[in-house]
Amino acid sequence: MADAVVIGSGPNGLVAANVLADAGWDVQVLEAQPVPGGAVRSDRGVHPDYVSDVCSAFYPLGVASPAVRSLGLEEHGLRWRHAPAVMAHPLDDGRCAVLERDPAATAAGLDALAKGDGDAWLRLYGLWNDLGDDLLAALFSPFPPARAGLSLAAKARAAGLLHFARFAVLPVRRLGEEEFAGKGAPLLFAGSALHADFFPESAAGAFFGWLLAMLGQQYGWPVPEGGAGELANALVRRLESRGGTVRCDTPVTEVVVRDGRALGVRTASGEAIRATRAVLADVSAPALYGGLVGWEHLPARLRDDLRRFQWDYATFKVDWALSGPIPWASPGAARAGTVHLAADMDALTTFNAQIATGRVPGDPFCLLGQMTTADPSRSPAGTESVWAYTHVPQRVRGDAGPDGITGAWDGRERDAFAARVESVVERYAPGFRDRIAARRILAPGDLNGHDANLHNGALNGGTAGIHQQLVFRPVPGTGRPETPVRGLYLASASAHPGGGVHGACGSNAARAALRAGTPLGRYVLRPGLAAAQRFLLGG
Repeated sequence: MADAVVIGSGPNGLVAANVLADAGWDVQVLEAQPVPGGAVRSDRGVHPDYVSDVCSAFYPLGVASPAVRSLGLEEHGLRWRHAPAVMAHPLDDGRCAVLERDPAATAAGLDALAKGDGDAWLRLYGLWNDLGDDLLAALFSPFPPARAGLSLAAKARAAGLLHFARFAVLPVRRLGEEEFAGKGAPLLFAGSALHADFFPESAAGAFFGWLLAMLGQQYGWPVPEGGAGELANALVRRLESRGGTVRCDTPVTEVVVRDGRALGVRTASGEAIRATRAVLADVSAPALYGGLVGWEHLPARLRDDLRRFQWDYATFKVDWALSGPIPWASPGAARAGTVHLAADMDALTTFNAQIATGRVPGDPFCLLGQMTTADPSRSPAGTESVWAYTHVPQRVRGDAGPDGITGAWDGRERDAFAARVESVVERYAPGFRDRIAARRILAPGDLNGHDANLHNGALNGGTAGIHQQLVFRPVPGTGRPETPVRGLYLASASAHPGGGVHGACGSNAARAALRAGTPLGRYVLRPGLAAAQRFLLGG
């Protein structure tokens, strides 16, 4: 028995558990995998001398998020490390767009690529300086973000409210056309937008790309010293210091519901664990609704809404242990922790169009991480621990390349697509293949096996498109962590504000559970939210 049971020990689940433990609750976290962390894990599975991040790696949202920053994880062993440069996008002519740690240095480099682009970058960074703090507070708050939203609206009004609203829904291609003369700066934004599933032509793609790029400009894109798993370990240590527990190898198969209230959970071994106050689910919405909670406990409309739930892109990842640094043709790429590889904006549009039509990309856009460049502890001196990932369709209908990939992802298809990824890197770094000492391929199903929330390697808990954000996340409803079942809260990236290692989904769920125990929450907020959900969900 516990005050609260948290299902899943991903960053959202661990942040939620810490918030509840800080309030004096007895908290148990149940994790299906043998180690905690969800998608925040590292190992030595590629080579015993190299630390490799299994899923996620760089954490601009984590270092900026109020939910994570408030926990003081540095007191529990977390150390952030930074590469000399944040992000780079090499161009076909040998030049390179580089997001430097210093805004003036970023601007100078972009101005060298196209006169005037440095000033344009600084204008957009100035907009971030004016709005960024309030924007993050509003973004990471439960929807609607009343206090933070009012402050943001007031500052945006001073900056030109309608102009900012238009900016917020621009496609990233259009942002590049309006603000920049060259292609380097727009590619920094477009590559950042593709950390989610935004086409260059997607509404709000410019906003998402701007958000990640500006976080990089202000905070960098840091990594935990020693591997991604050290972030999860710090969260676990902090939780345990406050009396909470994490049980691994303990998959949950059911949320026990009686008379419309969550009473606890049942594990795969048949163990029943009572939760006297709340159950928080750091699982995907499709896994919770109709999975851990039977349809008989849910509004009728929710089943149809879940049928329309859209996952984000699937992911294919390759990890390498290199005998030396990547031999980039563009020196600027050698200093960056993250490198984006695509010829130009049109290549990104083609890449996305192939995924949208169910075809495996013939010339994949690659996001590459130079982990030893960011954190020298990751591999022996003079070597490099590297990964690259790219997106593929959730359901493969064909192959835009020459290898006849069907989506079976057997040995032949894995090797063929890994070779395709390596050929992209080789194009920008001749001699790259000669430095490969060991390699690991993670196809979509492998990523799913490491973390059940990563459906075929979907990294964001559902599409980041605006039709499944805010009040529409995970389905049209209240956009909050409360669920139609009393005492049950959705604490995963399927909840607002969505994907990324920022802990806000877990923090919001925990704070909702704490409010529900107050007289205001019990007699006003909870009945009001329940009535709103029943109305919106048709139940």
